[in-house]
Amino acid sequence: MVTVNKARQINESSKPHRTTLKILPGFVNALKKSIVLILFVLLWELVPQLGLVERTFLPPFSEVVRTWWELLLNGELWRHFEASILRSIFGFVLALVIAIPLGLVIGWYPLARDLLTPILELFRNTAALALLPVFILLLGIGEVSKISIVLFACTWPVLLNTISAVKNVDPLLIKSARSMNISSFKLFSKVILPASVPTIFTGVRMAGTGAILVLIAAEMIGAKAGLGYFITYSQFNFLIAEMYAGIITISLLGLLINYGLSSAERYFSRWKQ
Repeated sequence: MVTVNKARQINESSKPHRTTLKILPGFVNALKKSIVLILFVLLWELVPQLGLVERTFLPPFSEVVRTWWELLLNGELWRHFEASILRSIFGFVLALVIAIPLGLVIGWYPLARDLLTPILELFRNTAALALLPVFILLLGIGEVSKISIVLFACTWPVLLNTISAVKNVDPLLIKSARSMNISSFKLFSKVILPASVPTIFTGVRMAGTGAILVLIAAEMIGAKAGLGYFITYSQFNFLIAEMYAGIITISLLGLLINYGLSSAERYFSRWKQ
């Protein structure tokens, strides 16, 4: 009995050590991935502090973070963030609703592809921001023009990747499915669509990034709220720390969107596991 108790005590005393050994590799791996980012933040903090650049134009990172936190607490930053994220989500979701079904149809039916390819080639090579004056003239400077420019910018990467995904499904998969005499609907839903998901999500992630970039540029030109407007307003009024706080917020928003889309891609592609 004494021997068993001693063994238990030894086993329990070794648990923290084993836990530490499990955590340590993860910490080292995370540190490796973050080392460049940490060095960048340190460089940003030290360069203005040492007087290597004018502090007025590049405040230390700690000052920018403090300003960012104050803007968050007083609600100013959240107001602009909310305006931008709502516009992005509306335009992005509308693009998915339109582009994915249309891309599936064009990719699957050769006649639709032959008829629509010329117009697709024309618009895919037209920069969204080049059409911003047209959107403003036709739709005004309100919410509709902002959402519409995001919709236009997001549609093409999703649409073109969806078409490519359907066209490049492995022919052996299609032949194998047809050899089992399954219906066209089941062929499309059980074979074509799952095999197309990874390529479709490549376009979706590109569209997610493009939605933010295009919207910020549109808000800089004509808006009364939004992160793009906030950055431009801060620049014109020489509120440099506030300007950098807005830029950091855009970066964080981009990371959040990318993480969300990556998680969705893993969920819909779980069959690959």
